[in-house]
Amino acid sequence: MLWLILEACAAFSILVFIVWWTMFSGRKEKSGPPAARKEARETKDSGRE
Repeated sequence: MLWLILEACAAFSILVFIVWWTMFSGRKEKSGPPAARKEARETKDSGRE
């Protein structure tokens, strides 16, 4: 019985780690190709006029 509880805890820990990894390891907002960053700035600046 103890072995099943340990396995369940290990599986849950791995699941939580995978979810955390996929949520917080993506690209940052400022990273990416320079052209994409330039387009993003142009769309933000166009609303200021």
